[in-house]
Amino acid sequence: MPNDDSQTQFEYSGLIAQSWDLLRGDTSNWPDRGFYRDRIRESGQPALDVGCGTGRLLLDYMADGLDVDGVDNSPEMLALCREKASARGLEPTLYQQAMESLELPRRYRTIIVPSSSFQLVIEPDAAGEAMRRFHDHLEPGGSLVMPFMILWAGPPQTAEQAKTWRKKAEQERPDGSLVRRWTRARYDTELQLEHTEDRYEVIVQGAVVQEEHYRRSPATRWYTQQESLHLYEEAGLSDLRLYRQFSTEAAQPDDRIWKVIGRRQG
Repeated sequence: MPNDDSQTQFEYSGLIAQSWDLLRGDTSNWPDRGFYRDRIRESGQPALDVGCGTGRLLLDYMADGLDVDGVDNSPEMLALCREKASARGLEPTLYQQAMESLELPRRYRTIIVPSSSFQLVIEPDAAGEAMRRFHDHLEPGGSLVMPFMILWAGPPQTAEQAKTWRKKAEQERPDGSLVRRWTRARYDTELQLEHTEDRYEVIVQGAVVQEEHYRRSPATRWYTQQESLHLYEEAGLSDLRLYRQFSTEAAQPDDRIWKVIGRRQG
């Protein structure tokens, strides 16, 4: 039956979680993998992977010998992470918590928040609280590394664009069934908010045998470069650096993807 995600406590559940790795495909060459690894080695360990999901980065870093914990608000994603970890002989320390209520027993030299996951915290007060929690979970001199993405730029979105479904991904399961994801989004450029709908279908011999519908309104908030710096400054982080995409080149004013690195004083 269709599932309206606005009525469920966790964003990543059901077919979203079950097909997460399948629909992402091979991520071994994604450019953020080396970027975050280098930042952990540069800033130090232990490290915390916020929004670790099924362990895309976390498990590889652990296999490399890095001391990394993970936190996510989705129990289903964390269960998949543990399952994958067990298959690789790894035993990660994982926590189920939201960013804005983070309260862990450990302090970290490096905190990473990959995949622009911070932008899933919609309310400004909650975003500010999440930033304060990140700051408080850093050791003195430790670094917070986060990417930001502008989700819509250029001419205003048309009504046709907002209502049109597009096929985002399609992959075959080991059992031969097909998983297909459809998506559409509406962008509020004044409030810098994205509203999304996703349909997930399981198809067997050409027939849809399972379908789930997720609606999140709003789903994501985006920031300007100046606003991202302000978030860090308000949280008490300093020595701020902006990098373009997944490089160590300085971010340019027209970049739509950038990283901010800030350090806790001490």
